[in-house]
Amino acid sequence: MKHFSPLWSLIPGAALIAGCGSQPKDKTSEHLLQKPNVVYLIADDLGIGDLSCYGATKVSTPNIDRLAGQGMQFTNAYATSSTSTPSRFGLLTGMYPWRQKNTGIAPGNSELIIDTACVTMADMFKEEGYATAAVGKWHLGLGPKGGTDFNHSIKPNTQDIGFDYEYIIPATVDRVPCVFVENGHVVGLDPKDPITVSYDHKVGDWPTGLENPELVKMKPSQGHNNTIINGIPRIGWMTGGKSALWTDEDIADVITDKAKNFITAHKDEPFFLYMGTQDVHVPRVPHPRFAGKSGLGVRGDVILQLDWTVGEIMHTLDSLGIADNTIFVFCSDNGPVIDDGYQDQAHELLNGHTPMKHYRGGKYSAFDAGTRIPFIVRWPNGIKPGKQQALFSMIDVYASFAALLNHPLEAGIAPDSRDQLNNFLGTDTAGCDYIVQQNLDNTLSIIQGDWKYIEPSNKPALEYWTKTEMGNAPQPQLYNLSIDPSEKDNVAEAHPDKVKALSILLKEVKEAKNQSERR
Repeated sequence: MKHFSPLWSLIPGAALIAGCGSQPKDKTSEHLLQKPNVVYLIADDLGIGDLSCYGATKVSTPNIDRLAGQGMQFTNAYATSSTSTPSRFGLLTGMYPWRQKNTGIAPGNSELIIDTACVTMADMFKEEGYATAAVGKWHLGLGPKGGTDFNHSIKPNTQDIGFDYEYIIPATVDRVPCVFVENGHVVGLDPKDPITVSYDHKVGDWPTGLENPELVKMKPSQGHNNTIINGIPRIGWMTGGKSALWTDEDIADVITDKAKNFITAHKDEPFFLYMGTQDVHVPRVPHPRFAGKSGLGVRGDVILQLDWTVGEIMHTLDSLGIADNTIFVFCSDNGPVIDDGYQDQAHELLNGHTPMKHYRGGKYSAFDAGTRIPFIVRWPNGIKPGKQQALFSMIDVYASFAALLNHPLEAGIAPDSRDQLNNFLGTDTAGCDYIVQQNLDNTLSIIQGDWKYIEPSNKPALEYWTKTEMGNAPQPQLYNLSIDPSEKDNVAEAHPDKVKALSILLKEVKEAKNQSERR
């Protein structure tokens, strides 16, 4: 880890502390520089082709476009994983999720999968004096081993891994329980109507999509035929907690308001807000303000809703006068998927829209559309707007923020995260030496320079339900992304030396030899 004067303290015009807590404002405090606030907004299943700033022509995202125009827009950025839980795990821990068991797609009653002894990115910000919050989609489990009891104080929760405040969706919106959790308690729960959740068998007598298809307003295309909540059949069975159930149409409004309230409450001190949107994950249920407005069906409508969410956060920062000294990161957790379990006509109404652009695969896949993501960083006080074409991975966000704050990371903390601060700020165009990707089946890929190697796998070539090309094959795969970005031509046989070199490099990463790079 490099040690230097924190970059935020060297920037002219950085925001001034205006007094915190009960201390009176005085001229001395006004001359102290305040560390930059951080808003990390992670959308769900959003493709690099879903935004007009990345070339989409069938849908318009003016707020995200403005964010990109005022910041650094990455064109070669990747999530660690092609599904939600491992991607978020990697971001917050700085460790590749495939190093730990139980980091696959978590059920709604999963225990907290981040060990409370782990020093997370939120812990790091807390140590630097930041107020911290997790708002919106979580999907990293809650409670002790054995699963979550939603009827009492839920411990451990996000407050045990660095967050001062939480207002979260426990898992995904297509999974039960369909409730919000605030600081370890289900919001609005009537103790006389306790919640029971199972992913093994039906509980209670609430209707299910399988038994009562006439009661659903959104039909499943596959799976998603268990307990019906708000007219939508979900994954898993639930009974109880009627007073606490969310209304899908209002989710974006609810979590956006909670995020805005946190920002407003902490405007006079540095804060770190980790915000996960439901959009554009299934079930796609836009608020009536956005329903039918995109011309691309409900998937297009929730892209508009996501853009509104970003606009609301930007407006809040502007109105409080703290936008200039706030690092606003916008990205997706993994690549896009069109039909992911409901008959919402997302495919039929694409109308020429290309969520994956020209990239192969999608969510779940080892091919590039599985992990290649939109990634935007705006910080008016510290980043000159532009396009960043250098290779970048979300695994490196943690160590890059630590470098920005001159925060030393001891051995074992964020072990796979590398200091890519100059890449992150756009001052370095070389990018990182390599990145590692993971698909649903834990098949790993590695990209270095123009070359991408996918390790051999005996897993299925197609994901059964979505028919996504998984990138699994029994033989090694090698692609030259500079001339074949769509990964159509496997040139492994023509370049055995490159296959060998990249397979050795990937093996070294698996054996954690890469972790010595930072020492």
